[in-house]
Amino acid sequence: MLTNITIGQYISGDSAIHKLDPRVKILITIILITALFIIKTFTGFLIYLIYVLLILFLSNISVIRVLKGLKPLFFLILITMVFHLFLTRGGEVIWQWKFLRIEEEGLFTGLFMTSRIALLIMFTSLLTLTTSPLQLTDGIEYLLSPLKRFGVPAAELAMMMTIALRFIPTLLSEAEKIMKAQMARGADFESGNIVKRAKKLIPLLVPLFINAFRRAEELALAMESRSYRGGEGRTRLHELKLEKIDFISFVFSLIFAIAISFF
Repeated sequence: MLTNITIGQYISGDSAIHKLDPRVKILITIILITALFIIKTFTGFLIYLIYVLLILFLSNISVIRVLKGLKPLFFLILITMVFHLFLTRGGEVIWQWKFLRIEEEGLFTGLFMTSRIALLIMFTSLLTLTTSPLQLTDGIEYLLSPLKRFGVPAAELAMMMTIALRFIPTLLSEAEKIMKAQMARGADFESGNIVKRAKKLIPLLVPLFINAFRRAEELALAMESRSYRGGEGRTRLHELKLEKIDFISFVFSLIFAIAISFF
């Protein structure tokens, strides 16, 4: 289940979305995430979902692949739903048992917030699914470059952010392997309540952290052996260049974000 997380993973492709400039994709992601938090109705969420499905179609990425990314976060979504159901008050009482009750406002808020979280995860995963780590690093560095005059190390920040994103699926894969290895030796991670399951996951942390530090050290040594130096004077094999389709995509997304904000 851990390997189903889509954030940080990249699917190679030759679609129109893959070919977009990474700077444009990052800006579009920021704009549409902002619009998602402004939407106030389920109609707006439905239109937003149609837009996400359109991007998936243009990028040739399976909808099922993206939906699987919601599975590992099901517990978080469920907790959000439960908290709003029983703690938000307002409207008529829909269900009541002793001191527990669900009111109209709680049901509406719970469904609204869980829908927002699901759409947020689906849309943000599209950025890494359609953008290679190298392109993502270059895009972030270009966008942060104006801050260099204030002493901000844009290149180093871009590299750290990209490595952090790429390490998410790697660490989750390592956790999955360690879990299966311990299950083969008799460990049981499935039985018991939520608290007991959480306690059983503690032994996974030590080998997981050891592997994480080992991978980080190997990456640092590999970069040093190749004389990697970020910042000034660094050249690129492929320089980023804005095309007509990039401007069209940005303007269309900006108009869509402004329009959807009124729902």
